[in-house]
Amino acid sequence: MKLNVNGRAHDVDADPAMPLLYALADDLGLRGPRLGCGLAQCGSCSVLVDGREMRACVTPLSAIGHREVTTLEGLPGLHARSGRAPTVSGLHPVQEAFIAEQAPQCGYCFNGIAIKAAELLAADPSPTEARVRAALDGHLCRCGTYPRILAAVMRASTAMAGGAR
Repeated sequence: MKLNVNGRAHDVDADPAMPLLYALADDLGLRGPRLGCGLAQCGSCSVLVDGREMRACVTPLSAIGHREVTTLEGLPGLHARSGRAPTVSGLHPVQEAFIAEQAPQCGYCFNGIAIKAAELLAADPSPTEARVRAALDGHLCRCGTYPRILAAVMRASTAMAGGAR
């Protein structure tokens, strides 16, 4: 079966019923999406499929087809393909903002929250704090760094808007 992941086509020899997360980790060696709860409730396994968040732990390969999958590793390329100016670091603005705000502690939740934030900012480049909170509802951070996470998403929004909000 063919998967289009992070802008590249990959051949994967797997059962179509296998969760996408396993193919990403085991067959493609990607470590961004993580197995957390295995029930699509924590968000650590999130990926973008055609620009929309999807929980990879419960999504069978057969549901993907030829759609574009973007993982945490692919966010910089997604940003570049969107026609936005590249960042100095080469990271997606969400990734840069999380580093600047020191938002991730253990890092386990970072993947899903960064994926959801990238989805949100692609659709709404200048969200309110309330909109960010609503979008991130359902993403669990065991370390409780929610204030820093919120600050990071707002910082990424400002960066993506060219520094003005």
